[in-house]
Amino acid sequence: MTKPVLIQGTLLKCSFGNAPAPIMVLPDKKVKSMLPVAVKSDHIPLVNILPFGMCSNPANPMVIAATAAAMGVLTPVPCIPCTVQEWTGECRKVKIQGKPALNMDSRLQCLYGGQIQTSAPLQPRVLL
Repeated sequence: MTKPVLIQGTLLKCSFGNAPAPIMVLPDKKVKSMLPVAVKSDHIPLVNILPFGMCSNPANPMVIAATAAAMGVLTPVPCIPCTVQEWTGECRKVKIQGKPALNMDSRLQCLYGGQIQTSAPLQPRVLL
């Protein structure tokens, strides 16, 4: 069975964001002629994880403040990812620099409650 690994530019989505964003992978994780492959530790906000447009999560303190200012009308605010833990659901058979690669099953939790996952896979496929 083959599963796509996450490579530089794979689109991600957040359950509370209104726009997809590409994952950014540092070039040191390049494999042969492929684009760099994302690994479990690629979760740094604004380095690996870019904003997802506007955040509408009612647990986000900025959304709470904006909603209160709008007299209780849910008011989205610009997304600022807050991802402090590593990805889960990584591919244990494929390792890049000794770290598990990410695949389509990988998930990342935002501190504000959103779940980040792939929106659309990019090639290549890795045989597992």
